[in-house]
Amino acid sequence: MPTAAQIDVVKQTVPVLQQHGETLTRHFYARMFKHNPEVKRYFNPAHQRSGGQQRALAGAILAYAQHIDDPSALAGAIEVIAQKHTSLTIQPEHYPIVGENLLASIQEVLGDAATDEILDAWAAAYGELAKVFIDREQTIYAQQREHQGWAGFKSFTVLRRQVESDNIVSLYLAPADGSTPPAHLPGQYVSIRLHDGDGNTAMRNYSLSNAPGAPAYRISVKREQGDTQRPDGDVSNRIHDRLDTGDHIELSPPCGTFTLDLPEPAVKPLVFIAGGVGITPLISMAHAALISSASRPVIFIQAVRHGGLRGFTTELETLAKDHPNFSLHACFSEPREEDGNADNHQVKFGELETDDLQRWVGGWGASYYFCGPLPMMQRIDQMLEVNGVAADDRQYECFGPLQPLTA
Repeated sequence: MPTAAQIDVVKQTVPVLQQHGETLTRHFYARMFKHNPEVKRYFNPAHQRSGGQQRALAGAILAYAQHIDDPSALAGAIEVIAQKHTSLTIQPEHYPIVGENLLASIQEVLGDAATDEILDAWAAAYGELAKVFIDREQTIYAQQREHQGWAGFKSFTVLRRQVESDNIVSLYLAPADGSTPPAHLPGQYVSIRLHDGDGNTAMRNYSLSNAPGAPAYRISVKREQGDTQRPDGDVSNRIHDRLDTGDHIELSPPCGTFTLDLPEPAVKPLVFIAGGVGITPLISMAHAALISSASRPVIFIQAVRHGGLRGFTTELETLAKDHPNFSLHACFSEPREEDGNADNHQVKFGELETDDLQRWVGGWGASYYFCGPLPMMQRIDQMLEVNGVAADDRQYECFGPLQPLTA
């Protein structure tokens, strides 16, 4: 536990973190991967290359320094990170590795400015934060073993594949031991673990895209583009090109905080806004909402470049046909000639705008759940805030490192 004096020292480092935070975290990751390459498998290389992981960590360190005397202000962010950690099976022995490299990075980046007083204060602060994470994550593991039947990774079999769009394929997965997978909360994700022939391991998070309680889990994976550093593409390309019916992969139990709140009685309409593959947690939520109520209005909006990239079209049109309280809309920013309206949904050529939302929802009094590219979510969040939608009614999910939607 840091002393009052150490808390003051940490808070005094806030201006330095605001100016040099990303420099520090870039140095930290490079140092840790050099000195402790065994932890590299827990990180997505794409997030390292984009800088998203470094920015997210810089923001987290800054937020902790700002709120170190009131950590309850960070409870939401801590829970998001703890859920992600347990999905990847992070253990207590990983925290000293992070702490050692973080403190060394502070010293190496700040040089003489990193006094013994600052290093001691941050060592105490990090130790306290690590304890918070370790305690919460051990509780989550215990809950998984009790309620879901396993913690860590378990072997699953690919029952079938299904092409959902030009760039999305779904895998239906069931436990290899013949058991029934426990029902997930709509919006949760699982982590998959794949091994290649060279002894390398890769882990990725994918949202569960089917209705809770189904006899198999469904993940729906977008094919990402490869580059010169990974000529065969990343994990998504391995899934698209190599995984087939009968193959085995390992899954950790469902995790995540982006879950659908189904209050009783359900008063407000539900609005789901999906950008590209961001549809995956939202379509699971839509199924759950329609199972829960035959009267609560559910408005589902997809934003994609064109119809070829629009996933789950037939499934969503069936929901619109079978459920009078479900309305379906699509926005195509780069439409093709063959894209247009169908019997069970409306299509707009162009970006989603304020007037579209107001018309389709019938006002602003609704609960909004949205997921997609960060710029899209930032625009949607601002649109909703300007029109008086409370923060509690604006829920979103970031694929990858946690990012705020406002500065």
